[in-house]
Amino acid sequence: MLSRQRLFWRLQPYDLPASDRAFLRACRDNAAYHIKHCPGYAAICRRLDFAPEQLQTVEDISRIPVIPTLFFKRKALFSMPQWRMAMKVTSSGTSGKYSRMGFDWGCILAEAPMVVNLGFRHHLVSPKPAHCVILGYKPHRSNHTGVTRTMFGLTHFSPPLSRTYALNMVDGAYVPDLDSVAKALKKLETSPFPTRVIGFPSYLWFGLRRMEELGLQVKLPKSSRIILAGGWKQHAAQEVDKGTLYALVRKVLGVPEENINELFGAVEHPVFYNTCEKHHFHIPIYGRVLIRDPDTLEPLPVGQVGLVNLISPLMTATPTLSVMTDDLGYLTPGRECGCGIESPYLTILGRVGMSDIQTCAAGASELLGKGEAF
Repeated sequence: MLSRQRLFWRLQPYDLPASDRAFLRACRDNAAYHIKHCPGYAAICRRLDFAPEQLQTVEDISRIPVIPTLFFKRKALFSMPQWRMAMKVTSSGTSGKYSRMGFDWGCILAEAPMVVNLGFRHHLVSPKPAHCVILGYKPHRSNHTGVTRTMFGLTHFSPPLSRTYALNMVDGAYVPDLDSVAKALKKLETSPFPTRVIGFPSYLWFGLRRMEELGLQVKLPKSSRIILAGGWKQHAAQEVDKGTLYALVRKVLGVPEENINELFGAVEHPVFYNTCEKHHFHIPIYGRVLIRDPDTLEPLPVGQVGLVNLISPLMTATPTLSVMTDDLGYLTPGRECGCGIESPYLTILGRVGMSDIQTCAAGASELLGKGEAF
């Protein structure tokens, strides 16, 4: 699928108008591939009277059948034999169920230039070695979650001198050890090399609060960075606003706000969203975002709050061309940000009550019958 490679190898990551034709062609090819190779996806398209030829303008992407992420947590849906896949990963499974995603080699070859391009654009790439403190899971052969692989991958934006993990496997289960992380950060204060703290914002907050309790306050070397990936999920009740978190980062670690990056994505939609200098998630050319009415699923105008629908022709092993998250959010015109990026930016408000998503997922299940995998 050369149309996918042409899209993901483009050099201007936020020029949506210039990429519309390439994006639309890649979506048509992606939809046609899944219809041909995935009977379950083909059944959904037939029931909804969708055909790839209907994608004539970029506005037509709203017609692509939307599959809720919750559906992938109930059923495995693949468009190629598993032996042909480069790898399989799962979602974090914080709700008790997890999605199973297959990644084809073409997807990985498309992801690489996307990550490098956006890494340079957001000043994440550096030739200077750095110590890495990962507020997440240490990789283990029994851990197939996408977020674990993502955080490990983020350590390669600069040559990693060391890796310290907050969650380590002990007797078959992950055990948190924030005290060791706090002590490691104190030691790294005197290193001639910067430190990169990578991980969940919730663990960063808990770790910084723990350092306050221990009376530890450090000033990490200049050019140290904080890279946050993932949300608060099971810690939603303790979630704090960005300003409060960033202020504590400066107080405890001595890292200024301009050196804090946040990432957004999902195992069902592995497009690399980065915050700009104003901490907004602008939409890159590799995906498009629609906001849909929770009751009718009709696209909503810019500025209105609804369910976040993520669209990308990245994956061919799994039919994730258009997925519906369980997040509520809204879009804002890029010019209102002030950072210079013109593409719209997405604001996530939180998770919606699951009844709407469950209804949508149940509808998709009915189209496919009772089978467990397709």
